[in-house]
Amino acid sequence: MSVSRVVRVGTRNSPMALAQVERVKARLAEAHPDVTVEVVSMTTSGDRWQGSLAALGGKGAFTKEVDAALLDGRVDLAVHCVKDVPGDRPAPAGTVMAAFMARDDVRDCLVHPGGLSIGELPAGTRVGTSAVRRVAQMALHWPHLTPVPIRGNANSRLAKLDAGEYDALLLAVSGLERIGLPERITHPIGTDTIVPAVGAGTLVIQVRQDDTALRDLVACLDDPRAVRETTAERTMLHILQGNCHSPIGALARTEPDGRLSLRARVISLDGKTVLDVQEWATDPITLGTSVAAALLRQGARDVLGL
Repeated sequence: MSVSRVVRVGTRNSPMALAQVERVKARLAEAHPDVTVEVVSMTTSGDRWQGSLAALGGKGAFTKEVDAALLDGRVDLAVHCVKDVPGDRPAPAGTVMAAFMARDDVRDCLVHPGGLSIGELPAGTRVGTSAVRRVAQMALHWPHLTPVPIRGNANSRLAKLDAGEYDALLLAVSGLERIGLPERITHPIGTDTIVPAVGAGTLVIQVRQDDTALRDLVACLDDPRAVRETTAERTMLHILQGNCHSPIGALARTEPDGRLSLRARVISLDGKTVLDVQEWATDPITLGTSVAAALLRQGARDVLGL
């Protein structure tokens, strides 16, 4: 840009969300030294609510206030974790996902004060998690463990663990790294064991659709590999109408030959019904559509209650 500009960035006010915005600020400052970034943080209904997210309409509880600020002009762009962006409906009218940043570690991990891996935990261990994707895959692999609902950001969850309210936690590796606490990671869990959340490890920059200047400004943040992988995963999720109470995991990877692979899992909460599909293609939308169709043929509609 040739003239100085102030860009207001909307975000949740959790420590992790603020750390993510600092990453965006640093990248923008490097590419556009004439731009000043101001952070506008806010508490969302998902942050305030301590019950089931399904009662608030799902994952949109973490994004709708920020999206509203974007639409009414209080902020110029929004930064979201892709996994928090609803997959069963399009982005709010008038907005566009303008950039997907390079993907971080997609794995889940166990946090255990005694340093045990998840396979070493004794029967009845209380593992804090509210993600049905994790609960279902725990039931598949470690039915002797007891998932216990937990809410709050990563810092507050760690505090509850340290206070003895839980014996262990399942969290995202990327989240702990973003808040500067990688030492709390006890046991990273392979993606073949616990298939990640759709959009895991990826940040998305959302802007108003008609703000072409800002869309050009944030283009420097866009990672083509993350775009293709996220598009494949979210296409599959959208067709399955997945939401916060859908036990769906997926991971797209860019292969050495340039093709995409997409591995997806739909699993019942008791871990007894497992639908697993992996396919390869060049076009991400084609791939996501094909994988969703294969899951539906296997019975995903019944498992997901569609």
